[in-house]
Amino acid sequence: MSSLSRELVFLILQFLDEEKFKETVHKLEQESGFFFNMKYFEDEVHNGNWEEVEKYLSGFTKVDDNRYSMKIFFEIRKQKYLEALDKHDRSKAVEILVKDLKVFASFNEELFKEITQLLTLENFRENEQLSKYGDTKSARAIMLVELKKLIEANPLFRDKLQFPNLKNSRLRTLINQSLNWQHQLCKNPRPNPDIKTLFVDHSCGQPNGARAPSPANNPLLGGAVPKPGGFPPLGAHVPFQPAPAPVATSLAGWMSNPPTGTHPSVSGGPIGLGGPPIPAALKHPRTPPTNPSVDFPSGDSEHPSKRTRQLGISDEVNLPVNVLPVSFPGHAHSQTFNAPDDLPKTVARTLVQGSSPMSMDFHPIQQTLLLVGTNVGDIGLWEVGSREKLVQRNFKVWDLSSCTMPLQAGLVKDPGVSVNRVIWSPDGSLFGVAYSRHLVQIYSYPGNDDVRQHLEIDAHVGGVNDLAFSHPNKQLSVITCGDDKLIKVWDATTGAKQYTFEGHEAPVYSVCPHHKENIQFIFSTALDGKIKAWLYDNLGSRVDYDAPGRWCTTMAYSADGTRLFSCGTSKDGESHIVEWNESEGAVKRTYQGFRKRSLGVVQFDTTKNRFLAAGDDFSVKFWDMDNTQLMTSSDADGGLPASPRIRFNKDGTLLAVSANDNGIKILANGDGLRLLRTFENLAFDASRASEAAKPSVNPVTASSGVGLAERVASVVGLSAMNGDPRNLGDVKPRITEETNDKSKVWKLSEINEPSQCRSLKLPENLRVNKISRLIYTNSGNAILALASNAIHLLWKWQRSERNSSGKATANVPPQLWQPSSGILMTNDVTETNPEEAVSCFALSKNDSYVMSASGGKISLFNMMTFKTMTTFMPPPPAATFLAFHPQDNNIIAIGMDDSTIQIYNVRVDEVIEKYLLRFLYRQPIGGTFIENNNLNILSISVLFLQVKSKLKGHSKRITGLAFSHVLGVLVSSGADAQLCVWSSDGWEKQKSRFLQLPPGRSPAAQSETRVQFHQDQTHFLVVHETQLAIYETTKLECVKQWAPRESAAPISHATFSCDSQLVYASFLDGSVCIFTAQHLRLRCRINHSAYLPPGVSSNVQPLVIAAHPHESNQFALGLSDGSVHVFEPLELEGKWGVPPPSENGSASSVPSTPLVGGSAQDQAQR
Repeated sequence: MSSLSRELVFLILQFLDEEKFKETVHKLEQESGFFFNMKYFEDEVHNGNWEEVEKYLSGFTKVDDNRYSMKIFFEIRKQKYLEALDKHDRSKAVEILVKDLKVFASFNEELFKEITQLLTLENFRENEQLSKYGDTKSARAIMLVELKKLIEANPLFRDKLQFPNLKNSRLRTLINQSLNWQHQLCKNPRPNPDIKTLFVDHSCGQPNGARAPSPANNPLLGGAVPKPGGFPPLGAHVPFQPAPAPVATSLAGWMSNPPTGTHPSVSGGPIGLGGPPIPAALKHPRTPPTNPSVDFPSGDSEHPSKRTRQLGISDEVNLPVNVLPVSFPGHAHSQTFNAPDDLPKTVARTLVQGSSPMSMDFHPIQQTLLLVGTNVGDIGLWEVGSREKLVQRNFKVWDLSSCTMPLQAGLVKDPGVSVNRVIWSPDGSLFGVAYSRHLVQIYSYPGNDDVRQHLEIDAHVGGVNDLAFSHPNKQLSVITCGDDKLIKVWDATTGAKQYTFEGHEAPVYSVCPHHKENIQFIFSTALDGKIKAWLYDNLGSRVDYDAPGRWCTTMAYSADGTRLFSCGTSKDGESHIVEWNESEGAVKRTYQGFRKRSLGVVQFDTTKNRFLAAGDDFSVKFWDMDNTQLMTSSDADGGLPASPRIRFNKDGTLLAVSANDNGIKILANGDGLRLLRTFENLAFDASRASEAAKPSVNPVTASSGVGLAERVASVVGLSAMNGDPRNLGDVKPRITEETNDKSKVWKLSEINEPSQCRSLKLPENLRVNKISRLIYTNSGNAILALASNAIHLLWKWQRSERNSSGKATANVPPQLWQPSSGILMTNDVTETNPEEAVSCFALSKNDSYVMSASGGKISLFNMMTFKTMTTFMPPPPAATFLAFHPQDNNIIAIGMDDSTIQIYNVRVDEVIEKYLLRFLYRQPIGGTFIENNNLNILSISVLFLQVKSKLKGHSKRITGLAFSHVLGVLVSSGADAQLCVWSSDGWEKQKSRFLQLPPGRSPAAQSETRVQFHQDQTHFLVVHETQLAIYETTKLECVKQWAPRESAAPISHATFSCDSQLVYASFLDGSVCIFTAQHLRLRCRINHSAYLPPGVSSNVQPLVIAAHPHESNQFALGLSDGSVHVFEPLELEGKWGVPPPSENGSASSVPSTPLVGGSAQDQAQR
């Protein structure tokens, strides 16, 4: 629909409204999708006309259009559902659940289950999250505030929320003007014309009956026509004739009227109360006649997700029209070049990467450092001057538990991953890697061969196709794009998502961030050939153009940022490099010289503000930016692929080119050759000097700008890589730690005073004897404890000024939480002394349920209401350990007192589908009637639990269970000090092994052995009173072991930190030791005097320890006196102690380090 036709719809809407055709007005609003009448929408919501509300919305968006739309429909349907429950109309509620809310189950299964469980409550306000729900009227008003924010933030409603500012009866006025114009053309105009119809053009009758020619068909008319009066207002109209499209004025870098300030994206954080401003309309320049192949949409083009109307430049916007400078032909260069000699064409180095290079990037400061990403997910860092590979990393997920389920499942099925992009940050202190499967990994680079894990982001669904760094709002950000058609912006320090840009209709292939003066923006290209531009706000794309080739396109600026180029390859293999006229959004020149049909996607690069290069036809081709004809080419002495990858260094003196057989060729010009020769000479001199006296190696920071000689000397001292980077030893902390200066004597950090760390004793008002089990909730805002008297204790932290995150912390005391009913979560107990029973529990991954036992039946509790949902499996035998499968809580492993393991499989979805309606209407289920409405869906499922498998392999009670969803195994441990590995497919025992006990040590008769998987899901921690050990799962081999001295106190419990970089271990003498997980070496010891007052009996002992799920340096301790303490290091220090030096080349997997009972001096000497 043309823009004039669109405006006609607005005129008709105004006319219908003035004539009081209310229903017709809203029907036209909905069918046209041009104007969303918020007032009408509010009235319908307040009146609860839900069918009309959704029908009206359907003219503007559908449920699955984007996350805003999904949230809008969800809130409406949830409100409708709650109102049915509030009226106790359960049949209506079930109908809404099945017909309206089921669609959201595929996006958030846990939420759907929680909504379903509301059916089982007498009053849904018993749910903690709904406890403040008032009456229907107030609930609708509160929901409406949220809906308005979502609608204002939704890009599909952009420019549809304000009606144009029209004078009254504008359509009537136009018709009167038209009739006056027609009357002016009459040959014999009458003073008082009689208008009887609008179906034909007006004409005053002539004496002979002839009619005047229609002004619509008169080509001679032009200019303004005087307006004679005398026509009455009319209520009809004549057809509009199409007007010629106005010539587009110069654009501000393809964008008109960029906003004066930046706006936070709603998708990246909480939705703001204020609605987004209406964006200025985009100008749509015409395709220049010199390049007819590029088809730019006209101003009349229409897109379902972007129906913007033209707006004039606002007088209130005090910005120049051309925000981005206009480029002109014949750029002056800061230097003069002898073009062929200035190009790097001489093969100076040939490197062998080991797998095929997919992306390369030179360090922005140390310009002989080359970063490489390959087709098997490897990354390599080369010092091309010395031909030395400083770093090699194979692909590995750092924290699989934080990844989405599709990624986890995909990696199990097919672990193959390719690198799509590697790139350095502007100062070289970070580099990013974009992978073909969901992930972006950001490394920090202090210098030399020191590469550290910094951030891992599950960024996109599918592949991450490109990656870039930028500085919006003066903070370093990471920009990514992917197969999910989205562009996202992340904080490069914290990994927090800042913006999400949606609008592409195909996978986004590349991003190109840039800035002009104070305007920051991003160009993006998609696989349908569309180019879009985005400001850092939530107003959507500013341009929508077609790139030459209309397939895989990348964009790049010249080094000085004044000239914009793109390189694209079509599906047919036709390649194009073009320069863009930024002021018009049109192709300025097209470069010639490509093979007629390229044999791959061509990559290109720019250098020195003058040259372009592209890999094509088994060679590298070069152009002068000011000349469209090919200048020269180089085959790099042969051996190049059809479309080699290329990358210049910053000065343009070196060019990296991918080669066959996993190779990389470094081409150099004269300056580049001199740079490499200088490097070789310095390296040779440094190596000779090192024979006499080995110099100390100082880390080189990427931003320090060190001289070449200093960097060469430091590179000479680099040590070779140790072993396969996939092994456990390659796991590095996300929080980077300072490199230890080996010239200094390392000392163990001892904490003896309360002032040396932050600790908090949690409040208590219930009498319990000792804490048997302890865990943080998965959300990290609460701690759950199970006492030996079968009572559960739940401490919750609330958001406050002192604790803005609401997460567990030692700075703010939590509340010992109980529901308003005052009930306690208390396990079933047997007649024997409960203090002697074995306690165990397991928490569901959404923190909704806890399954628990204290020697009696297993109880299932609702964590919000504390109600016992059901009990099952009465002893004997009693349950001694419980474990939910971490990815599928429908699979439950239960360790028993009789040494068996029982595996249960609960299919909640099947229960909902088959039994929900019967349950609500008291229909028989399996031959019985369920009369208790307080049962929830999971408890119904438990009624249908069937033992899927019973595993036998231990000789004493089960004391530990742990699942690895990556390997598909269950690891069990028992009081018999035996470890077993079971396949989760058929539950066959794969391997078993007894612990390697230290010499002269024998375990107690009923000593516990615990197991916990490392975040890599291939290694696991074993905790026994005599030792800590790290085992490799597939071979069930002990790779690291630590044992306390024979005279020292036994280990009571231990656990990994949330990032698996530390091990927290508690001892029966009251101390807590903190180890580096990589080598099981002690780095810090907290003695009991740091958290227990002097008068406390020495019989108070730590029994259990738990690690915070998100804060790697926070843990909690459960004591034998029933108290719980939370620990964190001092804020100034930020971590526990200093990591010890690595074992100096020792190959022993079982170091003999005396920990508890030995002094710090002993530890250091070993």
